Amino acid sequence: MNIKSIKRKRHFQADGSKKVRKGDEVMAISGNFNGEIGKVLSVDGPKVVVQGINLRTKHVKRSQLNSQGSMVKHEMPIHVSNVRVCVNGKPVKLKTRVNDKGDRELYFMDGETAVFYRKK
Repeated sequence: MNIKSIKRKRHFQADGSKKVRKGDEVMAISGNFNGEIGKVLSVDGPKVVVQGINLRTKHVKRSQLNSQGSMVKHEMPIHVSNVRVCVNGKPVKLKTRVNDKGDRELYFMDGETAVFYRKK
């Protein structure tokens, strides 16, 4: 490997995003599905699969099991930087803090008040 290819290589943590988890409600903030809200189905490294966002069509050929061919739509992964967590349909910026017990928790600002989101 030469030096240029080493510099371009990006390293992501194996566990992916620390703020987005399976079951969270997120909004796409870029791409063709900008502004759409969906539920996170899975997290795989730096990518997430969101229900109803980044749909692709797969053509299924006719077979003995499937007597009539069809077109099936399924979700494809989207990078975690292109989604933002939503609360009550509004995207929020999650921040981290340590509470009195010493546990880390996620919160967001609603005006000037800090609102608890969940434990980290």
